[in-house]
Amino acid sequence: MPTLKQQRLQKLYGEDKIFRALAIDQRGALKRMLGEDATDTQLQTFKGLVANTLTPYASAILLDPEYGWKGAELKDKNCGLIMAYEKTGYDKAKIGRFPDLIDGVSVKRLKEKGADAVKLLLYIDIDEGAVINDVKMAFVERVGAECVAEDMPFFLEILTYDSLVSDKKEFEKLRPRKVIDAMKLFSESRFNVDVLKVEVPVNMNFVEGFGSEVLYTQAQAKSFFKEQSESTHLPFIFLSAGVSPELFQETLKFAKSAGSHFNGVLCGRATWAGAAEVFKTTDAENAKVWLLDQGVKIIKQLNVVLSATANAITK
Repeated sequence: MPTLKQQRLQKLYGEDKIFRALAIDQRGALKRMLGEDATDTQLQTFKGLVANTLTPYASAILLDPEYGWKGAELKDKNCGLIMAYEKTGYDKAKIGRFPDLIDGVSVKRLKEKGADAVKLLLYIDIDEGAVINDVKMAFVERVGAECVAEDMPFFLEILTYDSLVSDKKEFEKLRPRKVIDAMKLFSESRFNVDVLKVEVPVNMNFVEGFGSEVLYTQAQAKSFFKEQSESTHLPFIFLSAGVSPELFQETLKFAKSAGSHFNGVLCGRATWAGAAEVFKTTDAENAKVWLLDQGVKIIKQLNVVLSATANAITK
C-alpha cells in the first residue's frame, strides 16, 4: 500500500510516470511581465487563465499562496497541485541571497487547502563558504522535516550563482560544476528532498551548434549532462529558465542524447510568456485566446518531446 506521500507523488507525475508540470508561481517576475502597475487582481486573473486553459495537458501545476489559489480552483481536476513556500526574490541589500518563507503559511496549511506537494526555491553558490551555506542547509533541513511530518512531497528548486563573478560569460564557465555539486549536496538524506527541480548544467546558447558564441563543444556539453544525471539518486526535473519553447525542446532532446535520466519538467515562461504580453497590451480575453491557441500548441509539442526523452519514475 503506497504511503500518503507516494500517493501524492503519483498524482503529480500521472499515469505515464513523467512530470509534465506547468510552473506559474512567478510573482515579482510576472508583475514585471504584466507591467509594474499590474494589480494583485490582475496577477490572480492571469494565473487563473493559465491554470484553466493549460492544465488539461499537464500532470501538475506549480502556483503560489499569494496569488495562486484562484488558479488552483480553476485547474483541471486530474492535475496535481504544487505550492511554492518561499517568498519571491531575496534581499539584495544583504550578502548571501538567503531564502525566507511566506508569512502565515506552513506545510500543514498548504496541505489543508489542497496542495499535493511543496516547493522551495534556493539560490546557492556551492563555493560561498560555511558561514552562509550552513544557514541555507539548515533552512532546507527545516522545510524537509516539516514535509516529512505532513507526508508531503518536497520539491527543491536549485538556482546557482557565483558570489564573486557577475559577468555572464565567466559564470557560464563555472556553472556546470556548481549545478552538479549543488545537486550532490541536496541529494543527501538529511534534507528529505523528494524531487529536485534544476537548471540544465550548461547554457545552451554557449554550446556548439546552438548559439553564436561557443564555450562548449557538443561533446563537452553532453559530458556535463551525463555527469549531472549521475550526481543524484533522486528524481530530477528541468526548469525552462525563460528560454524559448523551441530551445527548451531542443535542450531536452540534447539531454536525452547525452544519456541524462531526467524525469520530466516544471516548465513556466517557455509555455505561457506570449500570453503575458497579450494580457499586458490588450486584455484577459485576448490572452485566453492566445493560450487556447498558441499555449495549448506549445504544451502539446512539449508533451510529445517528453514522451520521447524523459525517464519514467521507477519507484
